[in-house]
Amino acid sequence: MRDKRQKILEDPEAYRQEQIAKRRPDDFYDRTNEEQQEIIAELEGVVASVDPGALKEDIMQLTRLADRAMVLEESEVESKLIKLKEAITKQGIFEDPGMKLLIFTEHKDTLDYLVEKLQAWGLTVTQIHGGMKIGNQDTYGTRLHAERAFRDDVQIMVATEAAGEGINLQFCWFMINYDIPWNPMRLEQRMGRIHRYGQDNDCLIFNFVSTNTREGRVLQKLFDRLRQIESDLDPKRTGKIFNVLGDVFPSNQLEQMLRKMYARSLTEEAIKDRIVTQVDTERFKRITASALEGLATQELNLAALIGRRTEAKERRLVPEVIEDFFVHAAPLAAINPKETRGKDHIYRIGRIPRTLWRIGERLEHRFGRLGHEYKQIVFDKEYLKGNPTLEWVTPGHPLFECVREEVLQRVQSDLRRGTVFYDLNRKEPARLDVLSAAIRDGRGKVLHRRLFVVETAMDGMMAVRQPTIFLDMVPASGNIDTHIPDDTGLPDRDQIEHALVRDALQPLLEEVTTEREKEIETISCHIEISLSAIIDWIQCQFAELISAKESGSTEQGLDGRIKQFEDRLFELNGRLEGRREELQHERHCTIADIRHHGRAWVLPHPERNSPEIASMVRNDEIEKTAVQAAVAYEEARGWVVESVEADNRGFDLISRKAHPEDPQTAIVVRFIEVKGRATVGEVALTTNEYKTAERLKEDYWLYVVFNCSTEPEVHTVRNPARLGWEPLVTIEHYYMGADEILEAEK
Repeated sequence: MRDKRQKILEDPEAYRQEQIAKRRPDDFYDRTNEEQQEIIAELEGVVASVDPGALKEDIMQLTRLADRAMVLEESEVESKLIKLKEAITKQGIFEDPGMKLLIFTEHKDTLDYLVEKLQAWGLTVTQIHGGMKIGNQDTYGTRLHAERAFRDDVQIMVATEAAGEGINLQFCWFMINYDIPWNPMRLEQRMGRIHRYGQDNDCLIFNFVSTNTREGRVLQKLFDRLRQIESDLDPKRTGKIFNVLGDVFPSNQLEQMLRKMYARSLTEEAIKDRIVTQVDTERFKRITASALEGLATQELNLAALIGRRTEAKERRLVPEVIEDFFVHAAPLAAINPKETRGKDHIYRIGRIPRTLWRIGERLEHRFGRLGHEYKQIVFDKEYLKGNPTLEWVTPGHPLFECVREEVLQRVQSDLRRGTVFYDLNRKEPARLDVLSAAIRDGRGKVLHRRLFVVETAMDGMMAVRQPTIFLDMVPASGNIDTHIPDDTGLPDRDQIEHALVRDALQPLLEEVTTEREKEIETISCHIEISLSAIIDWIQCQFAELISAKESGSTEQGLDGRIKQFEDRLFELNGRLEGRREELQHERHCTIADIRHHGRAWVLPHPERNSPEIASMVRNDEIEKTAVQAAVAYEEARGWVVESVEADNRGFDLISRKAHPEDPQTAIVVRFIEVKGRATVGEVALTTNEYKTAERLKEDYWLYVVFNCSTEPEVHTVRNPARLGWEPLVTIEHYYMGADEILEAEK
């Protein structure tokens, strides 16, 4: 720039002729001489003759201003950097190498500057910017590789808007917006990288605002206003007004106002006044109450949620079950998880075999990209609190889903061939058909997909069972083909599917349809409120612009703004109508995708009459008496009892203590397994019962009823899995003597 100024000073007339030449039209030499002379005469008038003295003075003045601007810019950069170091030092970045920090900046040159400074301070740094391809976790220099490096090895990530969408950094809870974007939606997107599902910590976010500039003062006003509203609506800082800033300033409205301020068509004070008007408590109340389209509801019953927590715990797929499946299934997919020495439940995986890469590519659109290498994985996210660099593998993770898909493909022939089981408590053989089915809404979305077992007795009677029925059985061994009954006269597959629809799927469809109707009503209400509020606001702005135009306003860009608001209204009204139509379709639910997966036979256990085992065989009359005694015991305490004996859930009863003011709400729940003995004797748990007790711990109760043939005595044991049960391998049961049971009750 200095060289250019010096060149102008040395030959002002040459500079003038150069400017004239630049302004000539492209077809100048194709025109007639007369036209050329007219153009030159016109340009001579536009590009005035240069006074060397005046030009020199102007250039010197501009040079002083430019030098001053450079000094101010360098001072601003240095001041900001000092504040950055102060902030991260105070938060403990230098003291804790495991602590993560995400820094966002607007510009690539600022990113390069920050990376250099942070590395000079001895910190490990990675980066994401718009010049990087998405790539994958194994290709250096790509965004996904940088994301993985940030999680596993590096302490700080510096990013431009390229990281504002599409990456998940919930293992990091500390973020600094080194530059503030003018579009609030982009600020929300930045925050959403760490403030998302799977984040276990409160997020700390710093916004660096230079309050000695007009832009900075406007942004400061906005953040001050937000803090005031948060204090009004959310004094405990629960985060309920998070992520609604984009609804207050739709699209790029704030950016437009700032541009107008620098173009001198809108004053700083006018923008601040508009912020005060638009960012008000009542407006936030409406948005926070409506924006979630039914995910938030005005009728949440906290007591009911607390009461359901325990029951949800019983039904959820717990980490132990996921871990057990993966560890046993992975070798079939050529992966051999090795437990880390001295660290239970943390596994080393290493390189992923190429056979899974193809499956990973096919499933990528559903579950994300499969990495080519995984260092350490866990199945319980509690371990992430101690080490956030661990990979949490659970259903929905690409590694888990690829292993499951590969194993399912490998066992198809086994499923078609079928198998045979033994059941200690079964007197007669039965045929078991495994099927799956789904409930879909009117748009084809799967609302529920479940496995079912249809049990067919030798007399042709069919009953629908839960797939957990297999947990009470043991695989048969040896040559058992000769023991499989002839099923020629039993119901065929069409009859089995008909029984499934009649006895299980139709009731499920009715239940899901009822739930769906309630959900759609709630969602519809919130959509109408939220979108109508936004449409009303846009219409008011649109009306103001139309009024200004009709009044003869000469504001620059007015027509463009009118067109923008008109397009926005068209888009919002279309969106509202579209959602209404979609929700109408979503009300209609149907049974779909019935599939037959395989067949098995279950036979009476050959050892059930042996002296060592006979005492553990279920006596239906004794068990009936025991359950009656357990129910009476609970009802005498004022609890409400539900029998789930037919569901094979690992316990027989669910007992609930009702809320004193709301009998329909349970505040305490017990899951009770009942064991009855004619006199006093040892007790056995099936593998299913034992594992369920391990999983539910303090919520699981064993009620042993002795002397069922005379005067039943109920003995209660909480968390029986903590006791010293002896495994009986031949029948896969766990047994314990009566003395130990009586001692445990104490």
